[in-house]
Amino acid sequence: MKNYLIIGASSGIGEAVSKQLKEAGNNVYSASRNEPKTTVDGHINFDATAAESADFSSLPETIHGIVYAAGTINLKPFNRLKSEDYLRDLQVNVLGAVHVIQENLKRLKAADSASVVLFSTVAVQTGMSFHSSVSVAKGAVEGLTRSLAAELAASNIRVNAIAPSLTDTPLAGNLLANEEKKEAAGKRHPLGRVGTAADIAAMVMLLLSENGSWITGQVIGVDGGMGSLK
Repeated sequence: MKNYLIIGASSGIGEAVSKQLKEAGNNVYSASRNEPKTTVDGHINFDATAAESADFSSLPETIHGIVYAAGTINLKPFNRLKSEDYLRDLQVNVLGAVHVIQENLKRLKAADSASVVLFSTVAVQTGMSFHSSVSVAKGAVEGLTRSLAAELAASNIRVNAIAPSLTDTPLAGNLLANEEKKEAAGKRHPLGRVGTAADIAAMVMLLLSENGSWITGQVIGVDGGMGSLK
């Protein structure tokens, strides 16, 4: 039985990962603003915009994996974005992750083998209109992923990021508000549909498991072909 910390287990991808980890017999600890509806072994109040206030002292001494599933979708024309938009996206997507990993680094090192999974977006490598703020933040996540993977490899801690395209979760909000919008968004993907939380959770589970024990420093597109196919 292993211990996992899921940031954002109250909905979307984090919730899907939490469910799958519990079904596999693991201990799951959540950290988010809202308590998850699914069963967890402990919950920590966590607001990514004020990550330094979170208290992780209740966690066990050993953590085998961290999934940082907090994120933002802030899509605006460049001339309507303010410095505050960029700063918030950086805080939620990057600095929040930095704080969580730093606070739990000793717990990760206590495991024989540990895995950290972060989240980027297909828009970093593809280039999409109205995505400049989130792309700046997620681009930083990709840099963090590779740097930490190199630094922590000697401690047998693997660090990878997943770069999804549009996924049907509460975070997508108005982008997939009805079937018409969902169908139109799906047609823009080579595989003809938007992603689901289960699609992304499947890759997370691989990266957390022993089956992913030789994967580190990677940014993996789970995007219906959006990032690499015409």
